Amino acid sequence: MTAYSTSDRSDSGLMQESLPLQNYCIAMQPICDGDLKHVGDELLYRDSATATFANVADDQAVVATARVYHIAFYEIGIERLVGKRRMFVNAPRDMLLKPELLPSNPDQLVIEVLEDVAGDPEVVESLRRIRSRGFDVALDDFVLTPETEPLLEVATIVKVDMLQPFDEPAVARYKRMGLRLMAEKVEDFDSFERLRAMGFELFQGYFYARPETQKTLSNTRNNNHAALMRLVSALYRCNTDFKEIERIIAQDAALTFLLLKYANSARFHYRGKIETIFQVLLALGLKPVRNMAITMLIANNGPASKLLLSRALTRADMCERLAKPSMLGAESAFLAGLLSMMGPLLGKPLPELMKDLSLSADLIDAVLTRGGPLGVLLKDVEAFENANTAGWTPERVETFNRTWMKSQVWTTEILSMVDAV
Repeated sequence: MTAYSTSDRSDSGLMQESLPLQNYCIAMQPICDGDLKHVGDELLYRDSATATFANVADDQAVVATARVYHIAFYEIGIERLVGKRRMFVNAPRDMLLKPELLPSNPDQLVIEVLEDVAGDPEVVESLRRIRSRGFDVALDDFVLTPETEPLLEVATIVKVDMLQPFDEPAVARYKRMGLRLMAEKVEDFDSFERLRAMGFELFQGYFYARPETQKTLSNTRNNNHAALMRLVSALYRCNTDFKEIERIIAQDAALTFLLLKYANSARFHYRGKIETIFQVLLALGLKPVRNMAITMLIANNGPASKLLLSRALTRADMCERLAKPSMLGAESAFLAGLLSMMGPLLGKPLPELMKDLSLSADLIDAVLTRGGPLGVLLKDVEAFENANTAGWTPERVETFNRTWMKSQVWTTEILSMVDAV
């Protein structure tokens, strides 16, 4: 299947021939610290026929892992995928026994020992060699048993599954040993606060996407969600000109300041000083300014929104890249992908947020009901995100994997600019 790309972004190095991913869907799950700062990501590959994490037979696990490593680390590069954040990568037993196959990024990679790996002498010795190379070692979904206990001597991080019975004495022991505690599958903000008070430092789970979390953590300046949604709509209307965009942005003093600072950064090597939004638009172009403005607005809504931004922007960019010309155009596809996550991003029901928007009926139908060609595309991107791709051809899964990689690189670039500003 051919990937439809309507983006003019540079993708140098992303289309090289490499090992095929076949039926494995790639994804990343955010990892945050106690301040809800996005500090890491877990790189996941999932069998698209079943949607279970790393659900591959033992004799295929190394091959599947090697494919993901090859594309993520050697073809694209870890910094392009996640910026300065750390990346957690799963390593099956056979790969742990061949540490020379691991990527050479010890400062940024954390090697995860899967839950079905026992602490036999061969594994423990190999993990000592991995530690000696500078890698951190995390024990995934760890349950303390006589068979797994030796792994504690070579680990730096213990990941505890919050959907399993909580073993308080074991957690106390991990703390006494100086191991960092990471909570997985954290479902609500109360659990996050309780675990943080217990000494957990790292967290996974979509507790930050819950409305109650957004209500607690959102910034006051952006609590006028209707105004924000109208701004999003106006920025993406096809007939909006530079003067109209300038007027819209100028209504938000903080956004104006951030865009001016961004445009005057050394990154652009612009001759002279940029002092107006109109100059920003002339220097950078409408599309980059529009995307940056929306990203800044949502990021400033609070730490919970910022944690979701990577997924939202990646989804929107995937929709744009995969859109056919008949689907209302690529910019409508980008907006559909972005709007589809506005509910979690702002902590309010999506129909309520969209009721005042001046958008086409086709676009609203796509976002709210997944109707029409654009809605079908959006539904396909969401299916890929959840590895619900049973029945897809290997070529189609490969196309979506490649598109996801490109979109993730673009998202990382955009968010790193916002962080720099």
